Amino acid sequence: MQFTSYTKPLKGTIAVPGDKSISHRSVMFGALADGVTEVTHFLKSADCLSTIACFREMGIKIEEKDGVLYIHGKGLHGLTAPENVLDTGNSGTTTRLISGILAGQSFTSHLNGDASIQKRPMKRIIKPLTMMGADIKSDLDNGCAPLTIQGHPLKAIHYDSPVASAQVKSCILLAGLYADGPVSVTEPALSRNHSELMLASFGAKVESKGNTATIWPDPELHGQKVHVPGDISSAAYFICAALMVPGSEVLLKNVGINPTRDGILRVVKAMGADIEYTNITEQAGEKTADLLVRYTGALHGTVIEGDVIPTLIDEIPVIGVLAATAEGETVIRNAEELKVKESDRLAIMVESLSAMGVDVTGTDDGMIIRGGKPLKGAVIDSHLDHRIAMSFAVASLVAEGTTTINDAECVNISYPEFYSDLESLI
Repeated sequence: MQFTSYTKPLKGTIAVPGDKSISHRSVMFGALADGVTEVTHFLKSADCLSTIACFREMGIKIEEKDGVLYIHGKGLHGLTAPENVLDTGNSGTTTRLISGILAGQSFTSHLNGDASIQKRPMKRIIKPLTMMGADIKSDLDNGCAPLTIQGHPLKAIHYDSPVASAQVKSCILLAGLYADGPVSVTEPALSRNHSELMLASFGAKVESKGNTATIWPDPELHGQKVHVPGDISSAAYFICAALMVPGSEVLLKNVGINPTRDGILRVVKAMGADIEYTNITEQAGEKTADLLVRYTGALHGTVIEGDVIPTLIDEIPVIGVLAATAEGETVIRNAEELKVKESDRLAIMVESLSAMGVDVTGTDDGMIIRGGKPLKGAVIDSHLDHRIAMSFAVASLVAEGTTTINDAECVNISYPEFYSDLESLI
């Protein structure tokens, strides 16, 4: 797909799609609850549809009527053995979270996904689940999918996670629903807490203290009405675009501003951005707001490191693009987790920014971007990574000449309407 530079201001209003993390969890927790869960503003992306397909395979009725998703839950012990391999597609969230649920079932299941999933590290969940007594194996003995899980009674543990990962934490907490006592996870930094908030709203006993989350087993979960906030990871592309294109003013409606996810808002403020919050609301612990983003002139570089990294891990590619247009140096550290996402995002960002003429140096855990030079059009290989494709579509707005993004349709993984929404602002 080809993109050409655009010199006029971006103007308009965008209602970004539902949060991907919360959409996944609404299906999973709804399936484990008694009664019907109704979900509005569900994200119908490829990843979330993989989660729906897996639970349908395990006997859960899931239907959509008039834009509302209805999950007919069967309780904690109501899943049935799947007749086929559970296909998680490109979704790390589906693969890791569902493994925690399957570990406590009374049947055997097989999990597999696409080529990307088959390279993503699963030892990070295999280790704690095995400590709980689970029988989970990497079929190729390489620590990756495909996985075989023989359900077993599970025992309580406290796990000190070496990574700040909501997927690892959530996997363990979900397995904790089937344990013989309280299960807790301590992280080196606090990752996104959507699981804790939503499980509590469904009726689970969950406690969070500092970087430790604890869950008690065998709760009575009850179906809920869930309104999914707009995904801040999807909003990030329009936030950065409006801050890059002179004269722009973009209103983003109903964006989730959970403090474990709002790192990008803190970072762009540190770079000199002015974002106005209006219509702030809260449901089941999840805050949302309308965000008015105005171009305020060239931003300046900053240092992004430490505890803020888990709150913006998916936004680092587009933050890298924004930093390329800012004055001075931006340093990103402690982001080695990007090496094991849908692609090695650190290496691809350095390669792609360099192709656009950016002065960028890769490091073991991040990159150093010396901004302020004009960007030039280039051929960008998305590596089938949706966040790379969307980030460089944004970069193309201010790059001289034509930018070509190979395999640009991979945005369907998280944001099928991305290109049409971007075009609506032009």
